[in-house]
Amino acid sequence: MNKHENHDPTNHRQIYANRTLNLRSIDAIGYDLDYTLVRYTTREWERRAYHHAKLQIANRGWPVEDLEFDPSLVIQGLTIDLELGNLLKVTRFGYVIRGQHGTRPIEHRQMRKTYSNAVVDLAEDRWLFLNTMFSMSEAILFSQVVDLADQGDIPEVVGYDDLYRIVRGALDAAHLEGTLKAEILADPDRFIDMDPAVVSTLLDQRAAGKKLLLITNSEWEYASQIMQITFDPHMGDGQTWRDLFDVVIVSAAKPGFFLGKNRLHEIVDLDRALLRPHFEAIEPGGVYFGGNAHDVEQSLGLSGDEILYVGDHLFGDVLVSKATLRWRTALIIHELEEEVAALEDFAKRERELAGLMVRKEDLEAEQADLRLIQLKARSDKKIDTSKLEADLSGLREELSKLDSQIAPLAIESGNLVNRHWGPLMRAGADKSLFARQVERHADVYTSRVSNFGAATPFAYLRAFRSPLPHEIN
Repeated sequence: MNKHENHDPTNHRQIYANRTLNLRSIDAIGYDLDYTLVRYTTREWERRAYHHAKLQIANRGWPVEDLEFDPSLVIQGLTIDLELGNLLKVTRFGYVIRGQHGTRPIEHRQMRKTYSNAVVDLAEDRWLFLNTMFSMSEAILFSQVVDLADQGDIPEVVGYDDLYRIVRGALDAAHLEGTLKAEILADPDRFIDMDPAVVSTLLDQRAAGKKLLLITNSEWEYASQIMQITFDPHMGDGQTWRDLFDVVIVSAAKPGFFLGKNRLHEIVDLDRALLRPHFEAIEPGGVYFGGNAHDVEQSLGLSGDEILYVGDHLFGDVLVSKATLRWRTALIIHELEEEVAALEDFAKRERELAGLMVRKEDLEAEQADLRLIQLKARSDKKIDTSKLEADLSGLREELSKLDSQIAPLAIESGNLVNRHWGPLMRAGADKSLFARQVERHADVYTSRVSNFGAATPFAYLRAFRSPLPHEIN
Protein backbone atom coordinates (compact mmCIF):
# COMPACT_ATOMS: atom_id res chain seq x y z
CA MET A 1 0.00 0.00 0.00
CA ASN A 2 1.55 3.24 -1.12
CA LYS A 3 0.54 6.82 -0.74
CA HIS A 4 -0.20 9.24 -3.53
CA GLU A 5 1.51 12.53 -2.81
CA ASN A 6 -1.33 14.96 -3.46
CA HIS A 7 -1.31 18.66 -2.68
CA ASP A 8 -2.26 18.31 0.97
CA PRO A 9 1.02 18.18 2.91
CA THR A 10 -0.41 16.13 5.77
CA ASN A 11 -0.12 12.37 5.46
CA HIS A 12 -3.48 11.67 7.07
CA ARG A 13 -5.25 13.32 4.12
CA GLN A 14 -3.41 11.36 1.43
CA ILE A 15 -4.86 8.89 -1.03
CA TYR A 16 -3.10 5.53 -0.81
CA ALA A 17 -2.89 3.30 -3.87
CA ASN A 18 -2.82 -0.50 -3.91
CA ARG A 19 -3.21 -0.54 -7.69
CA THR A 20 -2.46 2.33 -10.04
CA LEU A 21 -5.58 4.37 -10.83
CA ASN A 22 -5.61 6.96 -13.61
CA LEU A 23 -8.55 9.23 -12.82
CA ARG A 24 -8.45 10.60 -16.38
CA SER A 25 -9.71 7.24 -17.61
CA ILE A 26 -12.67 7.22 -15.20
CA ASP A 27 -15.89 8.40 -16.86
CA ALA A 28 -18.30 7.88 -13.94
CA ILE A 29 -17.88 7.97 -10.17
CA GLY A 30 -20.45 6.34 -7.91
CA TYR A 31 -20.75 7.24 -4.25
CA ASP A 32 -22.23 5.60 -1.19
CA LEU A 33 -23.96 7.95 1.24
CA ASP A 34 -23.59 7.04 4.92
CA TYR A 35 -20.00 7.27 6.23
CA THR A 36 -18.89 8.17 2.69
CA LEU A 37 -20.39 11.40 1.34
CA VAL A 38 -21.81 12.11 4.79
CA ARG A 39 -19.29 11.79 7.62
CA TYR A 40 -20.85 10.90 10.92
CA THR A 41 -19.39 11.53 14.34
CA THR A 42 -18.90 7.83 14.84
CA ARG A 43 -19.08 7.68 18.60
CA GLU A 44 -22.28 9.71 18.76
CA TRP A 45 -23.99 7.67 16.01
CA GLU A 46 -22.88 4.34 17.42
CA ARG A 47 -23.69 5.39 20.99
CA ARG A 48 -27.30 6.00 19.98
CA ALA A 49 -27.44 2.81 17.90
CA TYR A 50 -26.16 0.95 20.96
CA HIS A 51 -28.79 2.63 23.14
CA HIS A 52 -31.69 1.67 20.88
CA ALA A 53 -30.44 -1.90 20.47
CA LYS A 54 -30.05 -2.22 24.23
CA LEU A 55 -33.69 -1.17 24.64
CA GLN A 56 -34.70 -3.89 22.19
CA ILE A 57 -32.78 -6.49 24.18
CA ALA A 58 -34.13 -5.21 27.52
CA ASN A 59 -37.61 -5.96 26.18
CA ARG A 60 -36.60 -9.63 26.15
CA GLY A 61 -36.09 -9.47 29.90
CA TRP A 62 -32.28 -9.51 29.72
CA PRO A 63 -30.48 -7.56 32.51
CA VAL A 64 -28.73 -5.02 30.26
CA GLU A 65 -29.83 -1.80 31.99
CA ASP A 66 -26.43 -1.17 33.61
CA LEU A 67 -24.39 -1.78 30.46
CA GLU A 68 -22.57 1.27 29.09
CA PHE A 69 -21.26 2.12 25.64
CA ASP A 70 -17.46 1.67 25.65
CA PRO A 71 -15.91 2.40 22.23
CA SER A 72 -12.45 1.31 23.40
CA LEU A 73 -13.62 -2.32 23.50
CA VAL A 74 -13.60 -2.80 19.72
CA ILE A 75 -12.17 -1.50 16.47
CA GLN A 76 -13.15 -2.10 12.88
CA GLY A 77 -11.55 -5.16 11.31
CA LEU A 78 -11.84 -7.54 14.25
CA THR A 79 -13.21 -11.05 13.82
CA ILE A 80 -15.90 -12.58 16.03
CA ASP A 81 -15.54 -16.26 16.85
CA LEU A 82 -19.21 -17.24 17.03
CA GLU A 83 -18.32 -20.64 18.45
CA LEU A 84 -16.40 -19.42 21.50
CA GLY A 85 -17.75 -15.88 21.93
CA ASN A 86 -14.37 -14.23 21.36
CA LEU A 87 -13.30 -11.07 19.56
CA LEU A 88 -10.00 -11.56 17.73
CA LYS A 89 -7.24 -9.56 16.07
CA VAL A 90 -6.01 -11.63 13.14
CA THR A 91 -3.05 -11.38 10.78
CA ARG A 92 -3.37 -11.39 6.98
CA PHE A 93 -2.58 -15.12 7.06
CA GLY A 94 -5.45 -15.88 9.45
CA TYR A 95 -3.42 -16.34 12.63
CA VAL A 96 -4.83 -14.97 15.88
CA ILE A 97 -2.50 -12.65 17.80
CA ARG A 98 -4.87 -10.95 20.27
CA GLY A 99 -8.16 -11.99 21.76
CA GLN A 100 -10.93 -10.96 24.08
CA HIS A 101 -13.64 -13.20 25.56
CA GLY A 102 -16.60 -10.97 26.17
CA THR A 103 -14.97 -7.85 27.58
CA ARG A 104 -12.02 -9.70 29.15
CA PRO A 105 -8.64 -9.99 27.41
CA ILE A 106 -7.50 -13.54 26.74
CA GLU A 107 -4.12 -14.30 28.32
CA HIS A 108 -1.48 -14.98 25.67
CA ARG A 109 -0.77 -18.57 26.70
CA GLN A 110 -4.48 -19.45 26.74
CA MET A 111 -4.98 -17.83 23.36
CA ARG A 112 -2.14 -19.84 21.84
CA LYS A 113 -3.61 -23.01 23.27
CA THR A 114 -7.08 -22.19 21.91
CA TYR A 115 -6.05 -21.12 18.43
CA SER A 116 -2.76 -22.97 17.83
CA ASN A 117 -4.40 -25.19 15.23
CA ALA A 118 -6.95 -22.67 13.94
CA VAL A 119 -6.63 -20.49 10.87
CA VAL A 120 -9.33 -17.88 10.48
CA ASP A 121 -11.02 -18.39 7.12
CA LEU A 122 -13.80 -15.88 6.52
CA ALA A 123 -15.51 -18.34 4.19
CA GLU A 124 -16.41 -20.42 7.26
CA ASP A 125 -19.60 -19.66 9.19
CA ARG A 126 -17.69 -19.71 12.48
CA TRP A 127 -16.00 -16.37 11.76
CA LEU A 128 -17.67 -12.96 11.42
CA PHE A 129 -15.61 -10.06 10.11
CA LEU A 130 -16.35 -6.54 11.37
CA ASN A 131 -15.85 -4.70 8.10
CA THR A 132 -17.79 -1.47 8.63
CA MET A 133 -18.17 1.34 11.15
CA PHE A 134 -21.75 0.18 11.74
CA SER A 135 -20.23 -2.89 13.43
CA MET A 136 -18.98 -0.94 16.44
CA SER A 137 -22.16 -0.81 18.52
CA GLU A 138 -22.98 -4.38 17.53
CA ALA A 139 -19.62 -5.76 18.67
CA ILE A 140 -19.59 -3.79 21.93
CA LEU A 141 -23.04 -5.03 22.89
CA PHE A 142 -22.21 -8.60 21.85
CA SER A 143 -19.07 -8.66 24.00
CA GLN A 144 -21.03 -7.39 27.00
CA VAL A 145 -23.89 -9.89 26.70
CA VAL A 146 -21.28 -12.67 26.41
CA ASP A 147 -20.26 -11.69 29.94
CA LEU A 148 -23.89 -11.88 31.05
CA ALA A 149 -24.33 -15.29 29.46
CA ASP A 150 -21.16 -16.60 31.13
CA GLN A 151 -22.53 -15.44 34.49
CA GLY A 152 -25.73 -17.39 33.87
CA ASP A 153 -27.89 -14.28 33.58
CA ILE A 154 -29.27 -15.29 30.16
CA PRO A 155 -30.26 -18.92 30.69
CA GLU A 156 -32.38 -19.41 27.56
CA VAL A 157 -29.47 -18.83 25.15
CA VAL A 158 -27.75 -22.06 24.09
CA GLY A 159 -24.73 -20.68 22.26
CA TYR A 160 -22.70 -17.58 21.47
CA ASP A 161 -23.97 -17.65 17.89
CA ASP A 162 -27.50 -17.27 19.32
CA LEU A 163 -26.31 -14.26 21.30
CA TYR A 164 -24.91 -12.66 18.19
CA ARG A 165 -28.06 -13.22 16.15
CA ILE A 166 -30.18 -11.60 18.87
CA VAL A 167 -27.84 -8.61 19.16
CA ARG A 168 -27.71 -8.22 15.40
CA GLY A 169 -31.48 -8.44 15.20
CA ALA A 170 -31.79 -5.73 17.84
CA LEU A 171 -29.49 -3.42 15.85
CA ASP A 172 -31.41 -4.11 12.63
CA ALA A 173 -34.68 -3.35 14.39
CA ALA A 174 -33.27 -0.08 15.75
CA HIS A 175 -32.33 1.00 12.23
CA LEU A 176 -35.57 -0.19 10.62
CA GLU A 177 -37.75 1.66 13.10
CA GLY A 178 -36.18 4.91 11.94
CA THR A 179 -35.81 6.31 15.45
CA LEU A 180 -32.05 6.72 15.15
CA LYS A 181 -32.21 8.49 11.80
CA ALA A 182 -34.93 10.78 13.13
CA GLU A 183 -32.57 11.80 15.95
CA ILE A 184 -29.81 12.55 13.44
CA LEU A 185 -32.07 14.73 11.31
CA ALA A 186 -33.32 16.55 14.41
CA ASP A 187 -29.79 17.32 15.68
CA PRO A 188 -27.34 17.12 12.74
CA ASP A 189 -24.63 19.18 14.46
CA ARG A 190 -24.34 16.46 17.09
CA PHE A 191 -24.15 13.51 14.73
CA ILE A 192 -22.53 14.84 11.53
CA ASP A 193 -18.92 15.85 10.98
CA MET A 194 -19.50 18.53 8.36
CA ASP A 195 -16.96 18.62 5.53
CA PRO A 196 -17.90 21.38 3.03
CA ALA A 197 -14.91 20.43 0.86
CA VAL A 198 -16.85 17.36 -0.30
CA VAL A 199 -19.15 19.63 -2.31
CA SER A 200 -16.30 21.46 -4.05
CA THR A 201 -14.66 18.10 -4.78
CA LEU A 202 -17.77 16.78 -6.54
CA LEU A 203 -18.34 20.07 -8.37
CA ASP A 204 -14.80 19.84 -9.71
CA GLN A 205 -15.32 16.24 -10.81
CA ARG A 206 -18.52 17.18 -12.58
CA ALA A 207 -16.87 20.16 -14.27
CA ALA A 208 -14.16 17.76 -15.49
CA GLY A 209 -16.84 15.74 -17.31
CA LYS A 210 -17.31 12.91 -14.83
CA LYS A 211 -20.80 11.49 -14.46
CA LEU A 212 -21.65 11.32 -10.77
CA LEU A 213 -23.86 8.65 -9.23
CA LEU A 214 -25.37 8.37 -5.76
CA ILE A 215 -26.07 4.72 -4.94
CA THR A 216 -27.17 4.19 -1.34
CA ASN A 217 -29.06 1.68 0.76
CA SER A 218 -30.75 4.53 2.62
CA GLU A 219 -34.36 5.26 1.77
CA TRP A 220 -35.34 8.41 -0.14
CA GLU A 221 -36.87 10.29 2.78
CA TYR A 222 -33.68 10.11 4.84
CA ALA A 223 -31.21 10.44 1.95
CA SER A 224 -32.86 13.58 0.57
CA GLN A 225 -33.00 15.30 3.95
CA ILE A 226 -29.45 14.46 5.00
CA MET A 227 -28.09 15.62 1.64
CA GLN A 228 -30.01 18.88 1.94
CA ILE A 229 -28.48 19.46 5.35
CA THR A 230 -24.89 18.61 4.40
CA PHE A 231 -24.66 19.72 0.75
CA ASP A 232 -27.17 22.46 -0.08
CA PRO A 233 -25.65 25.21 2.12
CA HIS A 234 -22.43 24.90 0.11
CA MET A 235 -23.81 24.59 -3.42
CA GLY A 236 -24.33 28.26 -4.31
CA ASP A 237 -26.11 29.86 -7.30
CA GLY A 238 -29.47 28.45 -6.27
CA GLN A 239 -28.37 24.87 -6.91
CA THR A 240 -29.13 21.88 -4.73
CA TRP A 241 -27.39 18.57 -4.17
CA ARG A 242 -29.58 17.05 -6.92
CA ASP A 243 -27.74 19.15 -9.50
CA LEU A 244 -24.54 17.22 -8.77
CA PHE A 245 -25.75 13.75 -9.71
CA ASP A 246 -26.62 12.20 -13.07
CA VAL A 247 -28.12 9.21 -11.28
CA VAL A 248 -29.64 8.90 -7.79
CA ILE A 249 -30.55 5.41 -6.61
CA VAL A 250 -31.89 4.84 -3.08
CA SER A 251 -32.82 1.61 -1.28
CA ALA A 252 -30.24 -0.07 -3.49
CA ALA A 253 -29.97 -3.17 -1.26
CA LYS A 254 -26.20 -3.51 -1.69
CA PRO A 255 -24.43 -5.87 -2.04
CA GLY A 256 -27.36 -7.38 -3.97
CA PHE A 257 -27.37 -4.29 -6.19
CA PHE A 258 -24.02 -5.39 -7.64
CA LEU A 259 -25.01 -9.06 -7.88
CA GLY A 260 -28.64 -9.40 -8.84
CA LYS A 261 -31.46 -8.47 -11.11
CA ASN A 262 -33.55 -6.40 -8.72
CA ARG A 263 -36.24 -4.47 -10.57
CA LEU A 264 -35.78 -0.75 -11.02
CA HIS A 265 -38.51 1.69 -9.98
CA GLU A 266 -38.70 5.41 -10.50
CA ILE A 267 -39.80 7.61 -7.61
CA VAL A 268 -42.47 9.66 -9.36
CA ASP A 269 -43.70 11.60 -6.34
CA LEU A 270 -40.72 12.71 -4.27
CA ASP A 271 -42.86 14.11 -1.47
CA ARG A 272 -44.71 10.84 -0.91
CA ALA A 273 -42.03 8.50 -2.33
CA LEU A 274 -44.50 6.88 -4.74
CA LEU A 275 -42.95 4.29 -7.06
CA ARG A 276 -43.53 3.28 -10.65
CA PRO A 277 -41.79 0.35 -12.40
CA HIS A 278 -39.20 1.68 -14.82
CA PHE A 279 -38.33 -0.32 -17.93
CA GLU A 280 -36.46 2.25 -19.98
CA ALA A 281 -32.95 3.61 -19.63
CA ILE A 282 -32.17 5.60 -16.51
CA GLU A 283 -32.75 9.26 -17.29
CA PRO A 284 -30.28 11.93 -16.13
CA GLY A 285 -31.56 13.73 -13.05
CA GLY A 286 -34.08 11.05 -12.14
CA VAL A 287 -34.45 9.43 -8.73
CA TYR A 288 -34.77 5.66 -8.64
CA PHE A 289 -35.46 2.89 -6.17
CA GLY A 290 -33.63 -0.46 -6.22
CA GLY A 291 -32.47 -1.77 -9.56
CA ASN A 292 -29.02 -3.17 -10.19
CA ALA A 293 -25.61 -2.23 -11.49
CA HIS A 294 -26.33 -3.57 -14.99
CA ASP A 295 -29.13 -1.00 -15.31
CA VAL A 296 -26.59 1.70 -14.55
CA GLU A 297 -23.97 0.36 -16.96
CA GLN A 298 -26.43 0.03 -19.85
CA SER A 299 -27.93 3.46 -19.29
CA LEU A 300 -24.53 5.17 -19.11
CA GLY A 301 -22.97 3.08 -21.86
CA LEU A 302 -20.09 2.35 -19.51
CA SER A 303 -18.76 -0.70 -17.73
CA GLY A 304 -15.85 -2.20 -15.85
CA ASP A 305 -12.86 0.03 -15.29
CA GLU A 306 -14.61 3.09 -16.71
CA ILE A 307 -16.51 3.38 -13.40
CA LEU A 308 -15.08 4.12 -9.95
CA TYR A 309 -17.19 3.30 -6.89
CA VAL A 310 -16.42 4.96 -3.56
CA GLY A 311 -17.78 3.51 -0.32
CA ASP A 312 -16.97 2.69 3.28
CA HIS A 313 -18.19 -0.93 3.45
CA LEU A 314 -15.37 -3.33 2.64
CA PHE A 315 -17.72 -6.09 1.50
CA GLY A 316 -20.95 -4.39 0.41
CA ASP A 317 -19.30 -1.52 -1.49
CA VAL A 318 -15.82 -2.56 -2.53
CA LEU A 319 -15.34 -6.32 -2.67
CA VAL A 320 -18.54 -7.11 -4.56
CA SER A 321 -18.33 -4.28 -7.11
CA LYS A 322 -14.71 -5.24 -7.81
CA ALA A 323 -15.24 -8.99 -7.99
CA THR A 324 -18.45 -9.06 -10.05
CA LEU A 325 -18.23 -5.98 -12.26
CA ARG A 326 -14.52 -5.10 -12.30
CA TRP A 327 -15.38 -1.54 -11.34
CA ARG A 328 -12.49 0.43 -9.91
CA THR A 329 -12.84 0.87 -6.16
CA ALA A 330 -12.02 3.40 -3.45
CA LEU A 331 -12.51 2.62 0.23
CA ILE A 332 -13.19 5.33 2.80
CA ILE A 333 -11.54 4.46 6.14
CA HIS A 334 -12.43 7.05 8.77
CA GLU A 335 -9.99 5.73 11.37
CA LEU A 336 -7.10 6.26 8.96
CA GLU A 337 -6.59 9.88 10.00
CA GLU A 338 -6.18 8.94 13.66
CA GLU A 339 -3.96 5.99 12.79
CA VAL A 340 -1.63 7.97 10.51
CA ALA A 341 -1.40 10.76 13.07
CA ALA A 342 -0.43 8.20 15.74
CA LEU A 343 2.20 6.70 13.43
CA GLU A 344 3.66 10.14 12.74
CA ASP A 345 3.77 10.85 16.45
CA PHE A 346 5.57 7.57 17.06
CA ALA A 347 7.94 7.97 14.08
CA LYS A 348 11.02 8.98 16.11
CA ARG A 349 10.60 6.05 18.50
CA GLU A 350 9.87 3.78 15.53
CA ARG A 351 13.25 4.71 14.04
CA GLU A 352 14.85 3.99 17.41
CA LEU A 353 13.10 0.60 17.51
CA ALA A 354 14.21 -0.18 13.95
CA GLY A 355 17.81 0.68 14.81
CA LEU A 356 17.74 -1.58 17.86
CA MET A 357 16.30 -4.41 15.76
CA VAL A 358 19.08 -4.02 13.19
CA ARG A 359 21.63 -4.17 15.99
CA LYS A 360 19.92 -7.28 17.38
CA GLU A 361 19.99 -8.99 13.98
CA ASP A 362 23.70 -8.23 13.64
CA LEU A 363 24.43 -9.65 17.08
CA GLU A 364 22.34 -12.75 16.38
CA ALA A 365 24.27 -13.30 13.13
CA GLU A 366 27.54 -12.92 15.02
CA GLN A 367 26.28 -15.36 17.66
CA ALA A 368 25.36 -17.90 14.96
CA ASP A 369 28.85 -17.64 13.42
CA LEU A 370 30.53 -18.18 16.81
CA ARG A 371 28.34 -21.19 17.53
CA LEU A 372 29.38 -22.78 14.22
CA ILE A 373 33.03 -22.24 15.15
CA GLN A 374 32.31 -23.68 18.59
CA LEU A 375 30.77 -26.80 17.06
CA LYS A 376 33.86 -27.28 14.90
CA ALA A 377 36.13 -26.66 17.90
CA ARG A 378 34.55 -29.50 19.85
CA SER A 379 35.94 -31.98 17.36
CA ASP A 380 39.34 -30.25 17.12
CA LYS A 381 41.22 -30.49 20.40
CA LYS A 382 43.81 -27.96 19.23
CA ILE A 383 41.33 -25.05 19.35
CA ASP A 384 41.01 -23.19 22.65
CA THR A 385 37.25 -22.75 23.28
CA SER A 386 37.51 -20.60 26.40
CA LYS A 387 37.58 -17.34 24.42
CA LEU A 388 34.69 -18.53 22.25
CA GLU A 389 32.63 -19.25 25.33
CA ALA A 390 33.48 -15.85 26.80
CA ASP A 391 32.52 -14.11 23.54
CA LEU A 392 29.24 -16.02 23.37
CA SER A 393 28.48 -15.15 26.99
CA GLY A 394 29.11 -11.48 26.21
CA LEU A 395 26.81 -11.63 23.19
CA ARG A 396 24.03 -13.23 25.22
CA GLU A 397 24.34 -10.48 27.83
CA GLU A 398 24.28 -7.75 25.18
CA LEU A 399 21.25 -9.33 23.50
CA SER A 400 19.47 -9.46 26.83
CA LYS A 401 20.11 -5.75 27.37
CA LEU A 402 18.88 -5.02 23.85
CA ASP A 403 15.68 -6.96 24.51
CA SER A 404 15.02 -4.84 27.59
CA GLN A 405 15.28 -1.74 25.40
CA ILE A 406 13.22 -3.20 22.55
CA ALA A 407 10.35 -4.56 24.66
CA PRO A 408 8.76 -1.27 25.82
CA LEU A 409 9.04 0.26 22.34
CA ALA A 410 7.53 -2.83 20.74
CA ILE A 411 4.65 -2.79 23.24
CA GLU A 412 4.04 0.90 22.61
CA SER A 413 4.07 0.30 18.84
CA GLY A 414 1.58 -2.54 19.20
CA ASN A 415 -0.79 -0.44 21.32
CA LEU A 416 -0.97 2.64 19.11
CA VAL A 417 -4.48 4.10 18.63
CA ASN A 418 -6.25 1.49 20.77
CA ARG A 419 -4.76 0.01 23.96
CA HIS A 420 -6.73 -3.23 23.56
CA TRP A 421 -6.19 -3.90 19.85
CA GLY A 422 -3.47 -1.61 18.52
CA PRO A 423 -3.48 -0.14 15.00
CA LEU A 424 -6.21 -1.00 12.52
CA MET A 425 -3.87 -2.01 9.71
CA ARG A 426 -1.26 -3.91 11.73
CA ALA A 427 -1.31 -7.19 13.63
CA GLY A 428 2.00 -7.28 15.45
CA ALA A 429 4.78 -7.03 12.87
CA ASP A 430 2.44 -8.28 10.15
CA LYS A 431 -0.44 -6.70 8.25
CA SER A 432 -3.82 -7.23 9.83
CA LEU A 433 -6.56 -9.25 8.16
CA PHE A 434 -8.38 -5.96 7.61
CA ALA A 435 -5.33 -4.51 5.84
CA ARG A 436 -5.14 -7.61 3.66
CA GLN A 437 -8.80 -7.24 2.66
CA VAL A 438 -8.21 -3.57 1.84
CA GLU A 439 -5.16 -4.50 -0.20
CA ARG A 440 -7.03 -7.15 -2.16
CA HIS A 441 -10.22 -5.30 -2.97
CA ALA A 442 -9.67 -1.53 -2.81
CA ASP A 443 -7.69 -0.01 -5.66
CA VAL A 444 -7.17 3.08 -3.50
CA TYR A 445 -8.13 4.03 0.04
CA THR A 446 -8.31 7.28 1.95
CA SER A 447 -9.93 8.85 4.99
CA ARG A 448 -12.57 11.04 3.33
CA VAL A 449 -14.06 11.90 -0.06
CA SER A 450 -12.75 15.48 -0.01
CA ASN A 451 -9.19 14.15 -0.24
CA PHE A 452 -9.91 13.58 -3.95
CA GLY A 453 -10.30 17.34 -4.26
CA ALA A 454 -6.61 17.90 -3.66
CA ALA A 455 -5.73 15.12 -6.09
CA THR A 456 -8.01 16.68 -8.79
CA PRO A 457 -10.04 14.62 -11.30
CA PHE A 458 -6.93 14.22 -13.47
CA ALA A 459 -4.61 12.61 -10.94
CA TYR A 460 -2.56 9.52 -11.67
CA LEU A 461 -2.61 7.60 -8.42
CA ARG A 462 0.40 5.32 -8.58
CA ALA A 463 1.01 2.14 -6.67
CA PHE A 464 4.76 1.92 -6.28
CA ARG A 465 6.70 -1.29 -6.56
CA SER A 466 6.67 -3.19 -3.27
CA PRO A 467 9.88 -5.11 -2.51
CA LEU A 468 9.79 -8.78 -1.67
CA PRO A 469 11.64 -9.94 1.45
CA HIS A 470 14.55 -11.37 -0.56
CA GLU A 471 14.96 -8.05 -2.43
CA ILE A 472 15.61 -6.03 0.73
CA ASN A 473 19.29 -5.63 1.58
